[in-house]
Amino acid sequence: MIDFASARRRLINILKDEGIIKSDRVERAMLNVPREEFLPSYLRLYAYEDTPLEIMYGQTISAPHMVAMMCELLELKPGLRILEVGTGTGYHAAVCAEAMERMGTVYTIEYYPGLALYAVQSLARLGYLDNVHVFIGDGSRGLPKYAPFDRVLITAAAPKVPPRLFEQLSSDGIMVIPIEERLTQVLYVVTKEGNTPRMKPVTYVSFVKMKYSEE
Repeated sequence: MIDFASARRRLINILKDEGIIKSDRVERAMLNVPREEFLPSYLRLYAYEDTPLEIMYGQTISAPHMVAMMCELLELKPGLRILEVGTGTGYHAAVCAEAMERMGTVYTIEYYPGLALYAVQSLARLGYLDNVHVFIGDGSRGLPKYAPFDRVLITAAAPKVPPRLFEQLSSDGIMVIPIEERLTQVLYVVTKEGNTPRMKPVTYVSFVKMKYSEE
């Protein structure tokens, strides 16, 4: 029988030592969300290995270090409205909700209906549906009905900053997004200078590609 709580604590201690987890807020969130509960049963053994895992529909759940890094870059706090593109199994949305002390709202979009259903079931079982709302659709279009968003989290690589998502970011908001650049992908923090994106590169990454629409 695996002691998931101890494995989770060990991994988080490693991520702190490596300087990836910097804040008490992200540390608590990562401790409070059981990654194993967002994995199919055949993958739970690997829940606290610091690696991405392939899930349904050819998608992946990000490695814990990447989830922690992106949450740190988003500068999360209570009361924010977050748009996430790429729900996956719902794990990252749950970590964001915890980092806001469940006093904020995460709107998350998943392209694959079956994966969205899996995420809703996991989030419901763990009591997150008061703070996390799952939608099915083209994430590059965002959710204009619920905009503006204080934070936009994109967990799939795009060829550029999607204009509709940038429009839906509040004037003082933060977007974290992987962008395809030739044969690589680079994680960026994007903020607004008027109507122009100000882009700060962070690190090289590897994400599945976003279902991107120019329409």
